[in-house]
Amino acid sequence: MTPLLALENVEVVYHRVATAIQSVSLQVPERGLVALLGTNGAGKTTTLRAISGFLGADDAAIVAGRVVFQGETLNGKRPHEVARRGLVLVPERDKVFETLTVQENLRALVPGRGREGLDLERVLHYFPVLADRRRQVAGYLSGGERQMLALATALLCRPRVLLVDELSLGLAPMIVESLMELVRRLRDELGIAVLLVEQNAGAALAIADHGYVMEHGRIVYDGPRERLLAHEDVREFYLGVGGGADRRRYTDVKQYRRRRRWF
Repeated sequence: MTPLLALENVEVVYHRVATAIQSVSLQVPERGLVALLGTNGAGKTTTLRAISGFLGADDAAIVAGRVVFQGETLNGKRPHEVARRGLVLVPERDKVFETLTVQENLRALVPGRGREGLDLERVLHYFPVLADRRRQVAGYLSGGERQMLALATALLCRPRVLLVDELSLGLAPMIVESLMELVRRLRDELGIAVLLVEQNAGAALAIADHGYVMEHGRIVYDGPRERLLAHEDVREFYLGVGGGADRRRYTDVKQYRRRRRWF
């Protein structure tokens, strides 16, 4: 089956000299929930920016490979062109307009007044706390509420694929669990696909169908959720399970991997 979204051996270079990601290939099927995992600096956000068209703002470009959505190559498309096709990014930072109210943030993303009532009310059905705080200035929202507002504004763009960058960042475990379950519900009930970039592998794999592990700008392993959860190295170095008192340091592991191909 042809995937809804695919990256085919994508390479991204910053400032024409620094390679950020190399030979990255991944797929997001229709209604799929896919996790892209890795530590800080692995290349996850660059991958999302390559998909969503935001590389140009960082003096970066795709120099090899291609991003394909519904059979169309998106290389070189601008962010608004990508979003109109149904690929909508929820960024890691600067998710909301802090000086605007919740309602003003949401209305800013509604293309036409004639569609506002139906779309806005349908979206707020999934975010009752935002419905109750429509007139509150977004800068006073909690971290979890800001994430909800970012998701809500993205949904108003009627995405086919949600690109979500570090949903769990800086949030308490209970809030993270609630947000992850909300993402799964949005996928199930609205029929959208999700590409979820996360350092919190445990939270992401709790809801994902399939996962990719990224290190140093490359995909080093992928598989269904069950296979990643059962893999010894994934469990130890991304889920914090195993190793005990003799658990190896990550720097030791990197040296060990030079002597054998990990995964």
